[in-house]
Amino acid sequence: MAGSYETHKEERALIVSLSLAGGEDDSSMRLNELRELAMTAGAIVVSEFAQSRRSPDMTTYIGSGKAEELKAEAKAVEADLIIFDDELSPTQQRNLTELLEKRVLDRTQLILDIFAQRARTREGKLQVELAQLLYLLPRLSSLYTKFERQQGGIGGRGPGETKLESDRRRVKERISLLGKEIEEVKEQRSQQRQLRHKLPFPTCALVGYTSAGKSTLLNLLTGADVFADKKLFSTLDPTTRRVVLPNGGWSVLMTDTVGFIRNLPHNLIAAFRATLEEVIQADFLIHVVDSGHPERDRQIRAVEEVLRELEADQKPTIIAFNKADTVKDQYELRELVTQYPNACYLSAIQRDGIPFLMDKIESTLRSLLASVTLEVPYDRSDIVALCYENGKVHSVDYGLEKIVVKADIAKDLAGRLAPYTPGYIDSQLY
Repeated sequence: MAGSYETHKEERALIVSLSLAGGEDDSSMRLNELRELAMTAGAIVVSEFAQSRRSPDMTTYIGSGKAEELKAEAKAVEADLIIFDDELSPTQQRNLTELLEKRVLDRTQLILDIFAQRARTREGKLQVELAQLLYLLPRLSSLYTKFERQQGGIGGRGPGETKLESDRRRVKERISLLGKEIEEVKEQRSQQRQLRHKLPFPTCALVGYTSAGKSTLLNLLTGADVFADKKLFSTLDPTTRRVVLPNGGWSVLMTDTVGFIRNLPHNLIAAFRATLEEVIQADFLIHVVDSGHPERDRQIRAVEEVLRELEADQKPTIIAFNKADTVKDQYELRELVTQYPNACYLSAIQRDGIPFLMDKIESTLRSLLASVTLEVPYDRSDIVALCYENGKVHSVDYGLEKIVVKADIAKDLAGRLAPYTPGYIDSQLY
């Protein structure tokens, strides 16, 4: 895997997956994704270790017997670190580190490391650091356990505890400071969003499992140059660009967002809340799916789970089955589209199927708007501006007494402007 361009020694990783009885995910799927994550972080995967249990062991996660087998395997393959496909408790991680005599990482640490490598903007770096500290805080005491044990009992614990509390305080202070800085970034992003909302364009967020092709699709539709590659989490920072639909009368502001993943750490969802506001505030979503991925259905459910957590699962959504060129059976693609409402298939890399997506976007826009005819007094000409800002104006006729506007506007605005429609009767009068 190492290329000639590498200047650092790649770490040799042994990856571990635990499948629970009755669980949906099988060990091969979990190991495949963990292997991709490890490679994205820059490791060489030298061995894999899978086990099935009814429930995780409270002290060593995989059980003491399996832990001894894992220790022997790590020694045989000369592994530098061992990566577990789950979030370990502080106790489990400490016990495993001591038993295996190797560095032990869990899934959350691995994803945080990838995010730290990928973060480019100040906002991204702040959010990653916050997530790392939130992960570290409950584990600080484990770092001092060995020291306190060496100090002895009564009268010998003070220095260790003082150092621990001092570090805890510093971490909490840093978390508080990062929270304030991220709130400032959130406010700036909110102001940017408000400025965008003043434009006569609806907003759309691209969501989907990591590496489904969201950035490639955004680049194709908008002419943007967002970094996109096959590695996981190639995009952390949201990018917004304008998409002009083929009929020339509609435009959409489309935002690329961070990719989701199965069991996305809650600390990351919390830390990236400001970025994910783009999803929450969007008028509609395009859920990009890797149609040729063997775990496609599970990935769809993982994305839907994150959207539920963000309370964005009820938004109008287009399902875009991307990478259609990787599916040999075209009948399978057609079946997929019939199984999901408002779906289409395409290949962003091959530039195929884009007209179908554009049709879905246009029909979704129409469902969000109401067609109205308004008779506006000249002293309320600001309403004409509102129509331009919140929809598509078809015609404006300046009569002797009133301005007649025909437009497709947001439904909530149409309700507020109902008194200006011909023949309006105020029901509150009766």
